[in-house]
Amino acid sequence: MAFGPSVVVQTSGDIKPGSKSEQAYISIKARIVEGTFSPGYRLVLAKIAEDLGFSVVPVREAIRRLEAEGLVKFERNVGATVSGIDPTEYLYTMQTLSIVEGAATALSAPLIDSAAVARARAVNTEMRDCLDHFDPARFTRLNQDFHSVLFEHCPNPHILDLVHRGWNRLATLRSSTFRFVPGRARESVSEHEDLLQLIESDADADTIERAARRHRSATLDAYLAQAPATTQ
Repeated sequence: MAFGPSVVVQTSGDIKPGSKSEQAYISIKARIVEGTFSPGYRLVLAKIAEDLGFSVVPVREAIRRLEAEGLVKFERNVGATVSGIDPTEYLYTMQTLSIVEGAATALSAPLIDSAAVARARAVNTEMRDCLDHFDPARFTRLNQDFHSVLFEHCPNPHILDLVHRGWNRLATLRSSTFRFVPGRARESVSEHEDLLQLIESDADADTIERAARRHRSATLDAYLAQAPATTQ
């Protein structure tokens, strides 16, 4: 199971790259990020080990690493379970991402050609098509693909690095925001088209940046309104 394009898994000093522990870590984390293992899901070490064809030892090491990252927690009489979303961390991450992604999108806009706009619009069409039979994990992957087109031309590598870090951090905090606020998905698709029209019309940088920031903030607001039902 693979991560989306911006999710980066860094190795730990306690787990050698390519080792069974590292492979177990990557596999389990991918399933958490993609929503296969949703918040509250019980991680049965023996079953995971059997699925991977490993012994329990490397799986236990991987689980401990994921616990240190906050993705897994241990509950008395239950064992290891997937952590819920921390609304405070989600708030800080989304606030930061709205700022840096807004800036990156505005800086990228003059460099986005018609082919890139067409590519982004095609992705947005796929997002619209999956609204009727909603798959939040797929919608989230497509959402990331869409925004990547808009910020990938950012000429400032430091801002671009911050955007990638924000997406990586976001991926560890939730399987899919849209899983909890599916109604936000339709609005998001509409706002995507608005962003593309601004870029096509050569709108000024401030206008594009404000629109991109409002788009991100609207998703945050929708999630926080539901936070009591989705926290740990």
